[in-house]
Amino acid sequence: MLRTLDDIIELAKGKNKIIAIAGGEDKEAIKAVHEAKDLGVSAILFGKKEIIEKNLEEIGAEFPVVDCRTEEEASKQAVKSITEGKAHIVMKGLVKTSTLLKAVLDKEFGLRTDRLLSHVAVVEVPGVNRLIFVTDGGMVIRPTLEQKVQIIQNAVEVARKLGYEIPKVGLIAAVETVNPDMPETMEAAIIAKMNERGQIKNCKIDGPLGIDNALSIYAAEVKGVKGDVAGHADILVVPDIHSGNFLGKSAVYFANGRIAGIIAGAKVPVIVISRADTSDSKFASIALAIALS
Repeated sequence: MLRTLDDIIELAKGKNKIIAIAGGEDKEAIKAVHEAKDLGVSAILFGKKEIIEKNLEEIGAEFPVVDCRTEEEASKQAVKSITEGKAHIVMKGLVKTSTLLKAVLDKEFGLRTDRLLSHVAVVEVPGVNRLIFVTDGGMVIRPTLEQKVQIIQNAVEVARKLGYEIPKVGLIAAVETVNPDMPETMEAAIIAKMNERGQIKNCKIDGPLGIDNALSIYAAEVKGVKGDVAGHADILVVPDIHSGNFLGKSAVYFANGRIAGIIAGAKVPVIVISRADTSDSKFASIALAIALS
């Protein structure tokens, strides 16, 4: 069990990975990979060469540059560098997320799999004695039951690569009882039964669970919620993008927590860093992608 993001940073050390940055004009992206050089990180920057070289000089960093005149070209060339074996991870710089993901999903470049792309956040919060995975607060707006199954599978794969043999998955709702007026509770119960019958493997799933009895043994005991997952959840699966987004950001802004995140479901991790993310969060997201690659 991982307890802090520093544990993930330790896993990433010495892997010597190369990150392809689509839109390498982005100073924040350059700073992030430059700060991660102690992990053995290098980068290739795709974008307008004259702007990138000026920014590299200002920051005091040195990375190879591939001149690309449009966002589409930068995204395609960055993704292509992965399939050609020149880089290992793709990262969003100064391009639209949709433009980068279009290139990631382009069948020509080979990063697409048969799985849905979904966001997996890893959250460290004071007062919780372990890292918590939250999904999906960044990609799928209102997932269907079938999409939730794929979201779970992506998060489980991420957790297993980080050393969780059988991660515990809590399907989060406002209540821990099945209520026909709350569709997410119905879907949670169905997905939990699918897991029980072996349709979703390599994890233990329970739901619906309130966030309190998913995380707290005490809360689970008080409410009489029993099972392997109650009070011990590693992965929290939220009903929609709004609740996942709120949950991740509240951990940072209300509880002084730390967060890292990647987009899973492609052949390699995709790093999409917000400009509002702290340098610590950017560093941790890069480390997470490296540890998974």
